[in-house]
Parts: sequence; structure tokens; C-alpha cells
Amino acid sequence: MSRAEVVTEPRGERPGEPVGGHPGEPRAGRAWWTLGLFRSELVITLRRWRTLALLGVLAAVPILIGIAVKIETGDGGSAGGGGEGPAFISQITNNGLFLVFAALAATLPVFLPMAVGVVAGDAIAGEANAGTLRYLLVAPAGRTRLLLAKYAATLAFCLIATLVVAVSALAVGALLFPLGDVTTISGTTISFGEGLLRAGLVAVVVAASLAGIAALGLFVSTLTGSGVAAMATTVGLLITVQILGTIPQLEAVHPYLFPHYWMSFSDLMREPLYWDEVRKNLGLQALYVAVFGSAAWARFTAKDITA
Repeated sequence: MSRAEVVTEPRGERPGEPVGGHPGEPRAGRAWWTLGLFRSELVITLRRWRTLALLGVLAAVPILIGIAVKIETGDGGSAGGGGEGPAFISQITNNGLFLVFAALAATLPVFLPMAVGVVAGDAIAGEANAGTLRYLLVAPAGRTRLLLAKYAATLAFCLIATLVVAVSALAVGALLFPLGDVTTISGTTISFGEGLLRAGLVAVVVAASLAGIAALGLFVSTLTGSGVAAMATTVGLLITVQILGTIPQLEAVHPYLFPHYWMSFSDLMREPLYWDEVRKNLGLQALYVAVFGSAAWARFTAKDITA
């Protein structure tokens, strides 16, 4: 669906009527229009070559990890690991399903949030830079509804990007390594089916962990009319926050940085499931969404789109 179709698609509204629908328009009609706007934004986002390139890079990471582990173990070595979730790398040779967790652990600190930052940063600023923002708002969308559709499309991209990593890792893991019962971090054994469910749960949690950077990027996108500047600023902020999280002297503020609990998804591979850190992570992301989502709304609703 093109931008022209979004603007000119008949909605039963006449010029001069209040933006957002007829005063007496049923809520169901408005809901369908909002859903259509979200669908349009998601399709346009996924059709961009830049987005496809980002997804291609994300899909390649599990392939590289799997091949590296296969070569290392094939030479008589043993796959090792370090940092958070070290058991994931070391378990890949025993069970290919662990490549899913290892790939998510490898992409979450940099690759996944960087991809989300690019998409979120371009959401509003890219439209302004291309000159399509004012035409989008001619359609009966309204600024608030358009902003919500943009953010919803960005969240959908978070899930899609995470699933691309997970599915690619599962395919490579099944191709290069054996599959079977899963040994959890706690040392207990669960069935392969339950392991798959855990992998799906982990993917959802990882996608939700990106909600904060998505809201931050959307806010930055409302501050400028340059898509490149918004994307660069969002990625720059991500790198800055990551650096701040490694400075011991700033330990007091670490729990308030949005990446702080990202690796908590490893607790979902314990038996029984350990939810404390995961809840802290989701709560922190919700806080960032509330703060920067509100800031983005305040900025966007007052933005001069004719400039």
C-alpha cells in the first residue's frame, strides 16, 4: 500500500469535517480505520530496502554463530562462552535449540536495539524529510492516532526482528546440531516441546525489552525533520547508555538504564521459572514507554508540519 493510497483511500469523510471521523461515527468504524493505518505503516516499513537489509543482517548472526561453533568443535575444541548466559554457547553442541538463546543473547545488546532504533528514529522524521507527513495528516488520521500507529508498527517490527533471529537460529541449530531434551540452567531436564515453548516465551520477552528504545527513538523522531539525524541520534543514545552501564562509578543509576535487565530472559531457562528480574525489566520498559511516549505525543501534537 502506497502513501497515496493511505491519503486518498475513501473514508466517507468530507473536506472540512473534524479530523478523526464523523462526530457520530461508530467506534467500530474508527477502530477499523486505526487498524488499517497500522497495517499500512507496518507494510510500508517492511517493504523498505533498509528494513529488509536489517532483517537480513539479524538472520545472518545465528548462521555465523552456528558455523563458528561447528568449526570449533569439529577441530576437537569445545564451545565456550562468557558473560551473561554462558551456558547457552557451551550447550549448543549438545542441543541445537540452545543456538536460539545464544543468538538472542548475542544480538540483544547491539544488533536488535540498533535495528529498532533505525526504524523508530525514521518513523516521523523520515515522513517529514520526504514531505509526506503533511499529506498523511490530511487523511482522517489525526496526530495522536498516527503516532500510535507508528509506535505500534515499530513494536511489531521489534517482534518480527526477534522472531527472525529465533527462527534463523532454530533452523541452523537443527541443521548443524542434534535436537532433543533440554537441560535447563538449573540442571533439570525438560522435553524438547517444552524447550520450544520456552524459546517462544524468551523471544516475546526479548521483543518486549525493546519497547523502551522504540519509544525513545519515536520521541527523537519528533524533534527533527531529518530521518538520518533521528536515526543517528537514537543509535548514539543507545551506545551512550550502553557505555554508562559499564562504568562502575555510576552503579547507582544502572538499574534505571533501559538495557540493564535485558539479559534477564536467561532466567526463563531455569526450573522453576524465575520471574523477578524479568518483571523488573518489563516494568522499566513500561516506564520508558510512558515517559518518552508522552513526550513524543506532546511534541508531535504541537509540531509545525508546514515548516
